[in-house]
Amino acid sequence: MDDIEIDAVATPELDDPVLIEGLPGVGHVGKLAAEHLLEEFDGELVRRVYATEFPPQVSVDGDGVAGLTCAEFHAIETDGADLLVLTGDHQAGSNAGHYRLTTTFLDIAEEFGAARAYALGGVPTGELVEEYTVLGAVSNADLLDGLEDAGVEFRPDEPAGGIVGVSGLVLGLGDRRGFDAACLMGETSGYLVDPKSARTVLETLEDLLDFVVDYESLEERAEEMEEVVGKIREMQDGPAVPDDDLRYIG
Repeated sequence: MDDIEIDAVATPELDDPVLIEGLPGVGHVGKLAAEHLLEEFDGELVRRVYATEFPPQVSVDGDGVAGLTCAEFHAIETDGADLLVLTGDHQAGSNAGHYRLTTTFLDIAEEFGAARAYALGGVPTGELVEEYTVLGAVSNADLLDGLEDAGVEFRPDEPAGGIVGVSGLVLGLGDRRGFDAACLMGETSGYLVDPKSARTVLETLEDLLDFVVDYESLEERAEEMEEVVGKIREMQDGPAVPDDDLRYIG
C-alpha cells in the first residue's frame, strides 16, 4: 500500500463543519470525548485513513473479523453546529509521520468545508485531580476571549514542553492554512484513563458550539474509574511500615 491511503465512505453535505480531533493521548481524554460524541449523536463514518506510520496490526471485532488499523472521520449534525470528528486508536510513529498525517487530516477537513478546529486532549498534573479545569491554547490571539468566556484557562508556560502530536500540529499547521484552531486540554493525573476530565472538556465544547449531549454512559465509566482511584488513595494513605519490618522477599 502507499504510505497514506484514504477510503471515501460517504460524502454528506455539511454546513460549515467544525473539525474535532480526539486521538489517543494523556488520560485518553480527547479520545474518550470524541468517542462519546459519536455514541450520543450516532455519527456517520465518512473517511478512513490508513498509513504505514500506524503500528503494523489489525483490530478484531466481536465477530472475529480483522480490520487494518486506521484513523476515521465521522460526520455529526447537532442543533448548534455540524461536526467532523477525527478519532482512532493510534498516532504516527515518527515526527515526519505526524506532519504528513496531520496535513492529510486537514486536507480532508477542508474538503468538507471546515475552517475551524478543536483539538481535544489532556494535560498531566502528576497527581490525582479533585476539581477539573480545562486549559487552552489557540492558533491566534483573536480566539482568546471566546474561550475564556467559556471558562478555559490560559497559564504561562503550560503545558510544559508544549503540545505534541496531532493536537499540536492541528494548531500549528492549521494556522498556516487559515484555520481558527484551539486545543482544549482537561487536567488529568496522567496515570489513568480519565472520563471525568473528558466530560469537563466536552462541557466546554458544548458552551462553545451550542449543542447538548447526554453524559449517562460517560458517568458510568467515571464511576468505575472512581473505584480504582479510591483504591489508589487507600494505598497512598495506608499505614507506614516500620523500618525493621522492611525485608527482602525472594
